[in-house]
Amino acid sequence: MRALFWLFIAAFTLAGCSGSGSSFNSTDITGADYGKDFTLTDHTGKARALADFRGKVVVMFFGYTRCPDVCPITLAELKAVRDQLGNDGERVQVLFVTVDPERDTRQLLANYVPAFDPSFLGLYGDAAATAKVAKDFRVFYQKSPGKTPDGYTVDHTAGSYVFDPHGRLRLFARHGDAGKLTADIRMLLRASG
Repeated sequence: MRALFWLFIAAFTLAGCSGSGSSFNSTDITGADYGKDFTLTDHTGKARALADFRGKVVVMFFGYTRCPDVCPITLAELKAVRDQLGNDGERVQVLFVTVDPERDTRQLLANYVPAFDPSFLGLYGDAAATAKVAKDFRVFYQKSPGKTPDGYTVDHTAGSYVFDPHGRLRLFARHGDAGKLTADIRMLLRASG
């Protein structure tokens, strides 16, 4: 019995030492069975998929242009992260996926998203494509009625997905944690060579 106890302790200790060695600030979701790809159109009219961004860390955020707080704050924080990375910021692609395809037209996305950083891309699809991508990424969104038919808001998941340069989903950064992404992105860029 005593030998079994020490064997268990040794196995537990070794298991603690055999981790990946990474310590991300964001939630590590490496190996998740969702969020593998998407097919949407960017604000320039070009069809896009995850493979288009191989070689870059991709930060993907779901939101809408009339969002009063979460979306503009997140995009501003992601701009700051990209700036903090210096030259490595060129190897980061931010994607803003609208969950309000009724109102977020291509032109509106083209004016809104690059205003935060010219490299940021706004992505959109019709209602069915939006629903599919949201489901594939386990993103919740739902209209909340306003005082007018066009005055609704959209409740939505407030976090960013981060893919490594090989296109693998690696991290989920909760709203308010975008400022902590700089170190995480540096780690992902270094690991990819």
